[in-house]
Amino acid sequence: MSKKKNVRDTALQLLETIEKNQAYSNLLLNSAIDKNEISPIDVGLLTELVYGTLQRKMTIDFYLKPFIEKNKKLQSWVINLLRMTVYQMVYLDKIPERAAIYEAVEIAKRRGHKGIASLVNGVLRSIQRNGLPSLDSIADPAERISIETSHPLWLVRRWLDQFGEEKTREMCEVNLTAPLQTGRVNLTRISRDECLELLEEEGFEVEPSPILPEAVKCLRGNLASSKAFKYGLLTIQDESSMLVANALGIQEEEVILDACAAPGGKTTHIAEKLGNSGKVISLDLHEHKVKLISENAERLGLENIEAQKMDSRQAATHFEKESIDRVLLDAPCSGLGVMRRKPDMKYTKKEQDLSQLQTIQLSLLQSVAPLLKAKGTLVYSTCTVDREENQEVIEKFLREHPEFEGDTTFAERMPVAIKPLINGYDVQILPQDFGSDGFYIACLRKKVE
Repeated sequence: MSKKKNVRDTALQLLETIEKNQAYSNLLLNSAIDKNEISPIDVGLLTELVYGTLQRKMTIDFYLKPFIEKNKKLQSWVINLLRMTVYQMVYLDKIPERAAIYEAVEIAKRRGHKGIASLVNGVLRSIQRNGLPSLDSIADPAERISIETSHPLWLVRRWLDQFGEEKTREMCEVNLTAPLQTGRVNLTRISRDECLELLEEEGFEVEPSPILPEAVKCLRGNLASSKAFKYGLLTIQDESSMLVANALGIQEEEVILDACAAPGGKTTHIAEKLGNSGKVISLDLHEHKVKLISENAERLGLENIEAQKMDSRQAATHFEKESIDRVLLDAPCSGLGVMRRKPDMKYTKKEQDLSQLQTIQLSLLQSVAPLLKAKGTLVYSTCTVDREENQEVIEKFLREHPEFEGDTTFAERMPVAIKPLINGYDVQILPQDFGSDGFYIACLRKKVE
């Protein structure tokens, strides 16, 4: 029993820390597993409790509301304990309700006084007895999707405007599911088939990606702990993110700039596509992130990467005009396409963040544009699903920079599965399209003067 308590205690502690400090759940979870020496058997339950409770927080709060309305001043740990227990009662079939309730009451006894323990017991027994309030009582479609899928109302309304009801609902529902881990095979060192064979020998359950010839999907195990990863045969990267290097249309011996490069997934992919020839100049604002790029390059045996600490908005003063063959700007963005990986993000983002980001995105585009040679390719990408940061940014940039045009040959370079989604010179991938991250890619070309 004690281990189980340890898991639930740790989960509660994490939920508290995430809420108080708006800290990222994925980073906290990994350090908590190490620090509390959680056994491998229990890591699954801990992850499920933390991510699941966060993912469904608004739905759980809707269910809890009628049962705790009278108790106005509950401490935050008590609310989080109730949320975590309701999550188990509603969504985890493997855990009997009585066990979930018993564990919650035990934690309440340890952390609070007798009164709190009996309150927790009373609330949970009432839910067990009376059942949950019905979501059918929510008449407004936007509010219904918001509560049912636990996405903030401003975001649901925004997506309804941009994508319509069917796509919005699908996207919100997919965001509640755990993403599959995918890896990119380092084709400069090994073929995909050989890499899959190595991983299977090590006990991983893997399969080839149906979308990209360099990608593998991991159904069981963590690729980061594989020998293939350790010896530089593999990089952990989402399939959507891998499409970016394909969009660039790389030729050997070129000089390519990756303007916001850390942690280096796209940089190393570009370097591999160059066949270790040419040069990738990788810029990032933070020293520790630049170090990460260099470490990744070293692990993968790539010698054509030059990582530098630099604000890309200053790039024009450091590099010669028209000296770069291709530029990738994977811009800082709201990250609304990767919510499955960071469920807590849904509750911390604000609508005004998106407009502020657009200003940064445009200034970055404007500063890297002069570095590109005539006929050079500029790829703009984000891991978000919002017009203001995606299509609007590119439309504004093209209006202000008549020396650029949308590159409609872009579709020829992309995998067959992606082609139906491409709209002229850009593509918006939604999480439900392939089960990959939500991602936007636009391809522009510099005209010959």
